[in-house]
This record gives sequence, C-alpha cells and structure tokens, in this order.
Amino acid sequence: MSVQIRKRGRPRGRAGGLGAEDSGGIRALDRALDILDLIAVSSGLTLTEIAQRLEMAPSTVHRVLVTLAARGVAESDSQTQAWHVGPTAFRHGSAFMRRSGLVERARPLLRRLMEVTGETANLGILNGDAVLFLSQAETHETIRAFFPPGTRSALHASGIGKALLAHARPADLKRMIREMRLERFTEMTLTDPQALLDDLARIRARGYALDNEERTPGMRCIAAPIFDLAGEAAAGISVSGPSLRMSDARLEAMSEAVIEAARELSLGMAPHAGAGEER
Repeated sequence: MSVQIRKRGRPRGRAGGLGAEDSGGIRALDRALDILDLIAVSSGLTLTEIAQRLEMAPSTVHRVLVTLAARGVAESDSQTQAWHVGPTAFRHGSAFMRRSGLVERARPLLRRLMEVTGETANLGILNGDAVLFLSQAETHETIRAFFPPGTRSALHASGIGKALLAHARPADLKRMIREMRLERFTEMTLTDPQALLDDLARIRARGYALDNEERTPGMRCIAAPIFDLAGEAAAGISVSGPSLRMSDARLEAMSEAVIEAARELSLGMAPHAGAGEER
C-alpha cells in the first residue's frame, strides 16, 4: 500500500484562508493567537508594528485583526490606530479564573479585608499594560472607590499595578517600562521611568504598594501581590478609599491587613486536596 505524503505548507486551494491547516493545526488560527499574544503584552501597537514584529504581511495582519475585532477580542483606538485586547478577552479569561478558583477563593478574604479596614477591597491581575479588576467587596461608606469587574487601570498609577510591576521578572519589567506610556493623571502620578523604578524598589522592600492619589485626587490604595506556585506575582489584592480615611496614621495597620490577605491567597494557590483544581 502506498502512502501519499504532502509537503508541509498551505493546503492547495486554501492559501492563507481561515481554514488553512498546517501539521494538524489551523495556520490562520495560529497566526491570530500570535497576534493576540503580542497585543496582550504591549501598551498598544499599530497594524504596521504588529506586522513588523511578527514578520507577517500587513494584509494578513489586517484580516486577522478585523476578525478579532468583530468578535470583541481585539479593538483599536480611533485616535492612535493602536490595537489592544478587547472586552471579550475578559470573558474568556474569566472562564479560566472560574476554573482555577482564584476569584472564589478570594471572595471571603475580600469581604473580611473590607470589614477589617472599612474600605473597598479589590482583586486584580495583569492585563497587558493595565490592571484588570476581577472582583470587589465594597465598603458601606457613602464615599468609596469603585472598580467593577472588567475595569482596567494603568499599571504605573495603580496600587495593584505597581505591586505586580515590583515583582515582575527583571527582563519583563525592563520591557514593560520601555513600552508603557506613563500618562499623568494627577500631580502625584509617577511619569518618570527612574522615579517609578525607585518606587518599585521601595515596594519590594516593605512588601506593599501605595497609590498615593496617583490615579485620582483624594483617593489612596494599598496593595500586595499574590504569588502562584512558581513564586511569580499572579495577581494582587488591595484596599482603596479616600485619603482622609486612609491617613498616614492608619497605613501600617491597613498594610498589614492587606499583606496578610495576600499571603493567605498565595497559600491558597496550591491545589486543594481532592478538589481537582490546578493552576
């Protein structure tokens, strides 16, 4: 019996089409995921920049981006023409978070942290050049911070963002600082790369990050990283509220509460015996 062997490459008649298969996989889907991976770790890239970095034809990148945008997985900024991860990607990520159990494990700790500090407690993860908030336990105070699930906040002007940056791998941190647009939100925002790096060093030394009115005037945030089994900062937990209530006199006690909650969640990242969960 003779066996016909086809050379690797695009199947005949399907040059570059969305159904093109290569070695058991779908070539166009592979390209799409490469593009999605790239924009997910960048602070926004134009079509030309994506094509150059991935060494793809601009026409191919355009077709993929249009397809991703139609499904809400990617979106472009009408002013800068830069492409970013879209809101549908959050839904996909949420499915993983439900499987991994982080949000469920964090919920009682968020509630307890809110009760102990009297301020809103938040859970977030790294999402490209921003923090993506996954869950929140709101304080009962009239004036409070509000970050509904799905909200994104700039890394350099966020408590959780700076906590994650402070514990990023040196090579990843160097790349992110280089690619980030250090936008100024208030007079307190750290827009100088060296000033931000100095602050990250202080965060590593004391164990928590402080957003001191750097995103919103009159609001403060204390955050600490949550580490996974590999010892990498996989998420962050924080408390946010008005500077008048989160005074310097309360920082020590509040930071200890945040660090303790982060420590418990880090321990909880290990699979629960018999639970069938893994990260």
